[in-house]
Amino acid sequence: MRILGIDPGSRVCGYGVIDVVGADLSYIECGVLTAPEDHPFEARLGEIARGLGEVLDELAPSVVAVEDVFARVNLRTALALAQARGMALAVVGLRGLAVASYPAPQVKKMITGRGRAGKEQVAHMVAALVKLRTPPRADAADALALAIAHARAVVAEATAPRIVSAVRPAPSRAGGAA
Repeated sequence: MRILGIDPGSRVCGYGVIDVVGADLSYIECGVLTAPEDHPFEARLGEIARGLGEVLDELAPSVVAVEDVFARVNLRTALALAQARGMALAVVGLRGLAVASYPAPQVKKMITGRGRAGKEQVAHMVAALVKLRTPPRADAADALALAIAHARAVVAEATAPRIVSAVRPAPSRAGGAA
């Protein structure tokens, strides 16, 4: 299974791709898609959408993991992030790919063991997990962390013990009500 992680943004959008075979992860690629800060918001989203489409076409993931929207102190920033996330979901949706969403604290906990880990700690753990010599840029590391978190969730689900209960039908009563 090939997983694309996306850390959406309106100026910088991180992406990271891994392959998963059983419980083994293989690094494929990570990077950032950028748009000039001085361009209008819709033009920046358009530029990132075009780049994301190229990544999808070239790397052909089977599933996508995207950071969930979370509340920030600045409402304007949260709104811009939600719009960037919507753009990414639209690009992915046009290709008919399944999407899994994860809140940032959950991803951090799955990668570092702490839900409030800093970006540097996440980047170092991601580099160690996929055997990179140096940690990737923060946005690319966050995207790889999303892909790794989804891989771990899929593996955990596949290896979880299944509880099967044998439900026996209730005994039937002969006769009937009088």
